Amino acid sequence: CLVAVMKMEHDFHMAEGEDDNSYAKNSRLQENALVETKPALREAVTRAYAPLLHPTMTIVDLGCSSGGNTLLFVSNVIEAVSHHLEKIGGHPAELQFFLNDLPSNDFNRVFRSVQRFKNSIGMGRHKGEEIPAFFITGLPSSYYTRLLPRSSVHLFHSSYCLHWRSRLPDGLEGKKRPYLNEGNIDIAMTTPPSVVKMYQEQFQKDMLLFLRLRYEELFAGGQMMLTFLGRKHGDAYNGGLCRLHGLLSRSVQSLVDEGLVEKEKLDSFNLPLYGPSMEEVKAVVEQSQQFRMNHIKLFETNWDPYDDSEGNDVHDSVQSGINVSKSLRAVMEPLFASHFGESVLDKLFKKFAYNVEVHLEMEKTKYSVITLSLT
Repeated sequence: CLVAVMKMEHDFHMAEGEDDNSYAKNSRLQENALVETKPALREAVTRAYAPLLHPTMTIVDLGCSSGGNTLLFVSNVIEAVSHHLEKIGGHPAELQFFLNDLPSNDFNRVFRSVQRFKNSIGMGRHKGEEIPAFFITGLPSSYYTRLLPRSSVHLFHSSYCLHWRSRLPDGLEGKKRPYLNEGNIDIAMTTPPSVVKMYQEQFQKDMLLFLRLRYEELFAGGQMMLTFLGRKHGDAYNGGLCRLHGLLSRSVQSLVDEGLVEKEKLDSFNLPLYGPSMEEVKAVVEQSQQFRMNHIKLFETNWDPYDDSEGNDVHDSVQSGINVSKSLRAVMEPLFASHFGESVLDKLFKKFAYNVEVHLEMEKTKYSVITLSLT
């Protein structure tokens, strides 16, 4: 059979629209990360704004997507600048926001919501709050390319994006047999060490490129705040992402067993994704020799974005399975639809919800999230 080759710029975007499976309705996991990192963002904004002599502060959100979280980030920055102005006074700089994502992102949806957002900010001005003028522009392109002129950006921000690779490592594209990660869609216990090494090398290559590009675009003293999925342990086989994607692989295998998906389709599919350890992140920043690390932190968050409890008990494993499935489908659906076809998606993610339910009954598992601030 012919095996489709994944094209990130075409196939990768969040599930569009407003229905029950859309990213707009299933992005609470990403929202939780913005809430968790808000204090660190305020510090980064202050560090970028305090020495500002230019009349305009330029802020870029890398991988902005198209849900409500896009403008939540903008709101958090405006709030941080307003808070800073209340403390020090002075004439506010104007804020220029660039919202960046791949061209396949639903930018139309983003900009349909901008006017409502501006109206809500305007209400704050009527109450006498010190709110700077701001402007919002779309920037459709991969953040693994140069985006803006040299020394033109004061603050870069990216949340829940940099675990995605620019492409699959060479040898995993699914063009020919033998398939090197047979039966898996990501790193799993049966993944050969050679494939793990491919993912690690692709991470290093991508991050070094990313850091070099951003270094060229940042003003001297500019700030960068990055938040992405990683892992708690050094062992690449040991992490919440591997377990979660292992359950998704098992769900696809069920469709293979039922004759709904060809085995070659499963064997040839690999996610262009790698969640690094803290040590790997520190090493690549040090290797780049272009940034100073202000802080790096790892926090954990439940698979179920609606489970805010800190204990080890899952109160409703059935509902949690559904929540996790919807959350992942909102991100993965376009990639899976392109490779496996849209007709199997409902059944696939229903099986996945059940597999997550069974897993959570035995063990409550969490995502590991790495956040770091660079100068």
